[in-house]
Amino acid sequence: MKDTFEILKEKLKETGFKITPQRRAIIEVLIGSDASHLSSEEIYDLVRVDCPEIGLATVYRTMQLLDDIGVISKLNLDDGCVRYEIDLNDDDTHHHHHLICKECGKIIEVKEDLLDSIEAQIENAYNFEITNHELKFYGLCGECRIK
Repeated sequence: MKDTFEILKEKLKETGFKITPQRRAIIEVLIGSDASHLSSEEIYDLVRVDCPEIGLATVYRTMQLLDDIGVISKLNLDDGCVRYEIDLNDDDTHHHHHLICKECGKIIEVKEDLLDSIEAQIENAYNFEITNHELKFYGLCGECRIK
């Protein structure tokens, strides 16, 4: 099975884009911190460690490009910035859900999709075809609950 970087590289080539050193650095940061749900500014700070000449505008353009070709998802976690995660699902599966700690800001991914029966009820009751949903739970993570 191909690794994430190779899949992203192929997607870029398929859509007529090259893997520039700046794009490579951004993609490597995304892959290396996939569970972190980074903002463009956080990605920029991390990329500058190995690629100090990169500009914030390049990060913004690259993130928009990756979103346009469908390999990342934008997340609004109600903290005032857009965050990103790699999303290579080619099928119509739903995105996972998120648990957001109101104390420390930690984001925990819930991989299970537990809303299938609720979706079926909504589709039947409202004659509406659901193609996706987004669900966020707010509370306190285990570490903050102990404090």
